[in-house]
Amino acid sequence: MMHVRVLGAGVAGLCTAYVLAREGLGVELIERMPQPGAGCSRFAGGMIAPWCELESAEPIVASLGQEALDFWVEELALATRAGTLVVAPPREGAELIDFARKTKRFVNLDAAALSQLEPQLSGRFETALHFPQEAHLDPRQALNFLAQQLKKMPNVTQQYGVDASMLPPAQDWTVDCRGFVAKDHLRQLRGVKGEMLILRSEEIALSRPIRMLHPRRPVYIVPRGAGYFMIGATMIENEERARVTARSIVELINSAFAIHPAFAEAEIVETGSDLRPAFRDNLPQLIRRQKTLYINGLYRHGFLLAPALAKRAARVLSEDAFFPEVMNADSGEWASV
Repeated sequence: MMHVRVLGAGVAGLCTAYVLAREGLGVELIERMPQPGAGCSRFAGGMIAPWCELESAEPIVASLGQEALDFWVEELALATRAGTLVVAPPREGAELIDFARKTKRFVNLDAAALSQLEPQLSGRFETALHFPQEAHLDPRQALNFLAQQLKKMPNVTQQYGVDASMLPPAQDWTVDCRGFVAKDHLRQLRGVKGEMLILRSEEIALSRPIRMLHPRRPVYIVPRGAGYFMIGATMIENEERARVTARSIVELINSAFAIHPAFAEAEIVETGSDLRPAFRDNLPQLIRRQKTLYINGLYRHGFLLAPALAKRAARVLSEDAFFPEVMNADSGEWASV
């Protein structure tokens, strides 16, 4: 049996450990934090929205992301396929037209159709785009589920609160899924700060993620059940991890208020901030250096990209496979930084 040490228990590390273990490999999962999913994966929106992402991402993101729908919806049954709604304020109708031009697999809705799909948005928007095949999940539930599944597998060990640099070398392979922390080895990696809110309101009932387009204050709202909603998320080009600014809170709440006025009276349950790991082009990469394989650069697409990258990593380890869409050849090894 091949033995693999997986570093990091965010969405990339947990998905990779799960896929490798399911393939029959021996897996040792190491996480420096005291529990799984304690990094930026904890603050993710959890939208499995490959076609919406075409608005600002390269086609490879949507292509890889379509595999996540099968993984989260069919294989693990953790995601709800209710689609995504994209709306814009009346004055920003051009934003919606531009979004439609760049994306795929949506249905145009008029005000009546929108009201039928999401009754509480009745009268608030004149038109909308519905992406019916997309899905959403609760990231924290998904991360905990994967960690619990790994506990049941006899070929898996998990260690939390452990510094991997203090351990002896891995027996066969190391798969590094540490996100921005891996900048010690991946010098071109950068952090993109994201801030979010979790609000609670008994007055609001939404069945699917809502994205509101705006040239200055775009926002998305993801229902989490029991009156909880995740409001996100900013994208700030700095590497300051934890601080959530008053400006960001005001902008997020103002944008949420534009979608439904009851958000102004909602309870602020939690604020959060962390760094998304990204390369210069905001695209993911598998980077092989001898017997270490790095999975990184997932940017703001962690839950969307992690399943596909995990499955490709398994084939790199077991078959010496090469995937040109996420790997570059360099002197017999696959690296790009």
